[in-house]
Amino acid sequence: MTLAPPPAPRNEAELQRQFARRLVAAHPDSSYTARAPDRLLAIPVLEVELEADGSVRGIKVLRKPSTGNEATALAIAAVRRAAPYGNVSRLPRPWKVVETFLFDDDLRFKPRTLDAD
Repeated sequence: MTLAPPPAPRNEAELQRQFARRLVAAHPDSSYTARAPDRLLAIPVLEVELEADGSVRGIKVLRKPSTGNEATALAIAAVRRAAPYGNVSRLPRPWKVVETFLFDDDLRFKPRTLDAD
């Protein structure tokens, strides 16, 4: 699936929301937006560093769940497939997004940022 180029985010909060929404839009069959289940399979946390054009420069795993090697790999792949995330050159550096992935028993994820929407 190819997504249309996203608009340039106006601030860091907008970048965070746009990042999460783009992850779900790029992965309709492997993500969900409903309330997360009480029991989650895995909760990896990634720090994604972006280039000025919104492409992925690097990904650092901040939290790797003990049962979630597969979930962590899926989260990393999802981030790469959903890029770019919009031109961030007008935002202050560093251009980083930290996202928590809530994986259910079916290995579908929800970006935790969407809980605030």
